[in-house]
Amino acid sequence: MTTDLTEAVVDSLKDTTDPRLRELLASLTRHLHAFVRETEPTMAEWERAIDFLTATGQTCTDTRQEFVLLSDVLGVSMLVETINADEHGTDSTVLGPFHMTESPVRELGADIDLVGSGEPCVVSGRVLSLDGTPLPGALLDVWQANAEGFYDVQQPEVQPAGNGRGLFTADAEGRFWFRTCVPSPYPIPTDGPVGDLLRATGRHPYRPAHIHFIASAEGHAPVTTHIFVAGSEHLDSDAVFAVKESLVQDFAETDDPSLAREFGVTNPFRHARFDLVLNPGRS
Repeated sequence: MTTDLTEAVVDSLKDTTDPRLRELLASLTRHLHAFVRETEPTMAEWERAIDFLTATGQTCTDTRQEFVLLSDVLGVSMLVETINADEHGTDSTVLGPFHMTESPVRELGADIDLVGSGEPCVVSGRVLSLDGTPLPGALLDVWQANAEGFYDVQQPEVQPAGNGRGLFTADAEGRFWFRTCVPSPYPIPTDGPVGDLLRATGRHPYRPAHIHFIASAEGHAPVTTHIFVAGSEHLDSDAVFAVKESLVQDFAETDDPSLAREFGVTNPFRHARFDLVLNPGRS
């Protein structure tokens, strides 16, 4: 009887004009029905699941995406990224739930730590094509939490809008550099349904220290990625399963006077070098 019901629902989709939508909904129906047959939830459990999803939607705002956070902690975001990732070039990873506002346009070398909240550092590198050719004019969208582990949209009364964010244009040699503070590990928001889920399953909410990037250039596929701070806590237990070894970078202390003058900082400072390699293709 239950399998007849499943096939009846799938059959009801036969007039869907978009073939991909029909494929996705039919597969979702079969897998979801199989899950229900396997686990046999009670009516109370089903109602609790509906309440959880309702609360997840109600928690979303213009500056908070609880459904993305749910996708992240269940590993779905990372799975989708992995399936769609290019085999070559810089490894991609999750977008995360805080790319919710436009990054302000900034000049190369600008400081995105507007409140001086942490240990100063410089991030520099190049944007390259797969064959090593520099990509002049490449765009780099950068965002990160402050030294206390909060994004600007989480603390509008404390942080100015755009703190920890910047939209940079690489120079004629594909180079970029900007100043910021060394990121620190932080917990994802736990005051909503996703936090309830983590507590119920005995999981911690922490992410290792990182900076987000989206790099794009004409004639190349964009890449969404992070750089993670080498030696950070939680590299082996990221709450959203996003760490890849190739993205772990050394934020080394340097006392080089010429570099300090070049970047406009005071010695000593921390310096992370990170090249982003894009695949030729649809931009």
